[in-house]
Amino acid sequence: MFSLRQAAFVFLTVAGVLANVAQAAPPQAIVTEVMTEPLEDYPGKEALMITVDYPPGAVDPVHRHHAHSFVYVLEGAIVMQVQGGREVTLTPGQSFYERPNDLHTVGRNASQTEPAKFLVVLLKDQNVPFFIPEH
Repeated sequence: MFSLRQAAFVFLTVAGVLANVAQAAPPQAIVTEVMTEPLEDYPGKEALMITVDYPPGAVDPVHRHHAHSFVYVLEGAIVMQVQGGREVTLTPGQSFYERPNDLHTVGRNASQTEPAKFLVVLLKDQNVPFFIPEH
């Protein structure tokens, strides 16, 4: 049987490990929809405009958009790469393009201490998610 002291030690050890695991996860990006507009000239398609705020150290999972994605950096610095492309660091005023079949392998804030923000315009199919995590 465990004594109260041993049980408390085990509880505190497990709690400490769980706290470290929680701290190890990078911060999440904050996505805000700016507007969505059906494209009448292209039946079944729409334009979606979003902003993405990367807290310091934020990292996106590998994903796809199944859309033409146009990125424009507003603040800070971000790192982007699609499979088969080169990794690029972008700063305010610079842009990045993803094709509908691209696998977005790198998306992160270039800084561990400063936030970053960018605008994305996606030309996509209506009523389908714009972010598809790759498992």
